[in-house]
Amino acid sequence: MASESGQSPNPSWFTPKRLLMIFCLINMLNYVDRGAIASNGVNGSLATCTDSGICTGGSGIQGDFNLNNFQDGVLSSAFMVGLLIASPIFASLAKSHNPFRLIGVGLSVWTLAIAGCGSSFDFWSIAICRMLVGVGEASFISLAAPFIDDNAPDAQKTAWLATFYMCIPAGTALGYVYGGIVGSQFNWRVAFWVEAILMLPFPILGFVIKPLQLKGFAPLESKQTLTYTETNVSETGDDDTLAEDQALLKGSKSTSKLWNQFTIFSKDMQELLHDQVYVINVLGYIAYNFVIGAYSYWGPKAGYSIYHMNNADLLFGGITIVCGIVGTLAGGLFLDRISSTISNAFKLLSGATFLGAIFCLIAFLFKSLSGFIVFFSMGELLIFVTQAPVNYVSLRCVKPSLRPLSMAISTVSIHVFGDVPSSPLVGVLQVTPKISMMFWLLL
Repeated sequence: MASESGQSPNPSWFTPKRLLMIFCLINMLNYVDRGAIASNGVNGSLATCTDSGICTGGSGIQGDFNLNNFQDGVLSSAFMVGLLIASPIFASLAKSHNPFRLIGVGLSVWTLAIAGCGSSFDFWSIAICRMLVGVGEASFISLAAPFIDDNAPDAQKTAWLATFYMCIPAGTALGYVYGGIVGSQFNWRVAFWVEAILMLPFPILGFVIKPLQLKGFAPLESKQTLTYTETNVSETGDDDTLAEDQALLKGSKSTSKLWNQFTIFSKDMQELLHDQVYVINVLGYIAYNFVIGAYSYWGPKAGYSIYHMNNADLLFGGITIVCGIVGTLAGGLFLDRISSTISNAFKLLSGATFLGAIFCLIAFLFKSLSGFIVFFSMGELLIFVTQAPVNYVSLRCVKPSLRPLSMAISTVSIHVFGDVPSSPLVGVLQVTPKISMMFWLLL
């Protein structure tokens, strides 16, 4: 009966809309944490003394642990170590373990790591906890999007993805505010403890509620689910590969199972790298994140230098938040409206990116601040339109069993080759702020 209707006789509590809502809340909390640790209330500052001998005590993490600027910078990006290492691992484990349970494991690690950040006692203790935060997040970022794609209505798939990714700018902005308020009114440790408490119900749900199953995956322990999943996967030509991979893992000893897992991962990676559509899409996504990464660091500095803004951080941050939310949602809704296909997604990606870059480039040619704000806002809005379509292509250009790995490798690539190296590289290349900003926009 399950194989014919595609429905389990005991349906999960997670209806599609509940799933989207819960995943959005989890994604929001992830990025609230990113914003909070960068906020003045949580990050803080070192103690300072004037020439006259008047000293002001340090605040936040930097003040309590007496961190130099390098150590402080490491804390903001330490989560990437865990994220980059664990993302492909969780994606590969989805072939031999229930993906929904893997999210529960990852969120449990995240919750414990965040609580550990609040209880840390020196630089290394909090740095290790931040790395573990990335490990916890890895399971979610590689598996959440395929679950949303599976459960979204056919006519609203990209809009649902857009709603999910809209939580990135919204969560980051909320994190700045949240960290500033909690850090100043209470203590920076309280901000982390509250985050852990807010996240705690979600890993519990991941373990106690009947799990969902991704299309293209069949748990080794469930013959009934295997029948249903293979029926669906056979329509994509993926069932033979899945059966071979599971047969390779089932019954293996621990040492040989680890080697077999690596063999499957290598085979899947070769298949991904030979998918021209996927490779082109990820290369474009890397360029996009390179620009966004450079802008987020150098944009306010260029704005202050060119237009002598006293509130450059607030202005650039406000434009990015509003355009990020509106643009991401608009991109998903528009792609659904014109029909969600890979061909239409690439047309939207190329058009929005080209026009967005033109508007941003023109913005820096204006001498007046008002002209700059208008054109730069339009450019940013168009650039953020690409967020949902680019992830739609990553999901839909590969067979179902490769979707978690495709999302994981995409995430790893955009950070390793995109936003992480962009700020120092643009810093080396810049001659003047204006020329520098125009250069990376042309990229």
